[in-house]
Amino acid sequence: MSWQNYVDQQLMGSGLVAKAVIAGHDGTLWAKSNNIEPTREELVKLSSSFADQGNLAMSGVHIGGEKFFYLSGTDKVIRCKKGKSGMHSMKTLQTILVAVFEEPIQHPQVASVVESLGDYLISMSY
Repeated sequence: MSWQNYVDQQLMGSGLVAKAVIAGHDGTLWAKSNNIEPTREELVKLSSSFADQGNLAMSGVHIGGEKFFYLSGTDKVIRCKKGKSGMHSMKTLQTILVAVFEEPIQHPQVASVVESLGDYLISMSY
C-alpha cells in the first residue's frame, strides 16, 4: 500500500478525519490530504516535540499554517485543540501521523484511528 493510500483509505476514509498528513521524522512529506499544506519546518518542530513537550503549552503546535493549543501527550502522542476542531498526532519509528478533526468528532474517536494505523506501522518497522 502506498503512503497516499494510508492517508486516503485509513485516515480520511474513516470519515472521522478532516485533514491528514504522514511525514518522516526529518519533516519530509510522505503523503497528505489535498486540504492541508504543512511546511517542513512545522513537521520538524512537531517531530522533535514528542521527546520534550514542555514548550508546547506556551507555543502550541502549528500545522498547515494553523495554530493548535496543546492539551496533553506522551512520548508517542500529542493532542491539541483549536476552537471546535482538534489535532491528534502519533510518532512511529520512522513517521509522524497527523490527523485534524472537527466537531462533532471527539479526540477518542480520532485517537483510535490514528493509533491503530501507527501501531500497525510500528509492527512493520515504520
